[in-house]
Amino acid sequence: MKRANLVLLGVLVTCRPAIMSAQAQDTLPEAPRAEVAPSGHVIRWWHAAAAAGGISALMLLDHPVQRYAQRNSGTGADNVADVVRHFGQPEVYGTVTVGLVAAGLVTHRSEVTRAGGRLALALVLAGAGVEGGKVLFGRPRPEQSLDADGFSPFSGQAALPSGHTALAFALATSLADDIHRPWATVGLYGVATAVGWSRINDNKHWLSDVAAGALVGVTSAKLASGRWRIFRLKPPSILMGPGGMGLGWRGEF
Repeated sequence: MKRANLVLLGVLVTCRPAIMSAQAQDTLPEAPRAEVAPSGHVIRWWHAAAAAGGISALMLLDHPVQRYAQRNSGTGADNVADVVRHFGQPEVYGTVTVGLVAAGLVTHRSEVTRAGGRLALALVLAGAGVEGGKVLFGRPRPEQSLDADGFSPFSGQAALPSGHTALAFALATSLADDIHRPWATVGLYGVATAVGWSRINDNKHWLSDVAAGALVGVTSAKLASGRWRIFRLKPPSILMGPGGMGLGWRGEF
């Protein structure tokens, strides 16, 4: 069978507005085997089916959880939600991403630059998954309607999945996998979970919206690092050139 390599390039950080020329690109050395397994866990169709079934089952708890959260919400809970919500917003995940890439470039530590590139890709994938889901499902937020089953595709309703939760879990998963320390994993996932709780507390999302967002975020980060794979896509590599930096994602067909 003929094999052909397909490279998908997305420029994530631009050092100047010039477009990178093919002749100027240079690939950083491959990440050590200990960092990213070359043959990650392959996602099969039944994994997706099981995840969809789990989210559907959680929908049975949407109304009870929403009522409980609103009955027990107050000034204290709102203040905590106001703080943790930032972990799923650009001022945190954008700053961390740019900081990692910049630190790697300044210190010439390619492993730090790669970590920033993987995080950027995870966030892009999570954002795309969230926007696609919101358009496709068209679910109303609980503050708009208590009809949790009022799905209306392409209606502009945007509850499912939770974007804050997805981006928070993409950030947490990407950093936790790179730091690879129990304390970091527990702390990062704990904060990401708190972001999901804040969206329920603020009456912006149903429980199943938050669970779907967490799934999108974790999956995006695992795909970006190559720890999970779909089809025949290989782990991404970082491309460097005088005009900027980009990611290459290669698959065999």
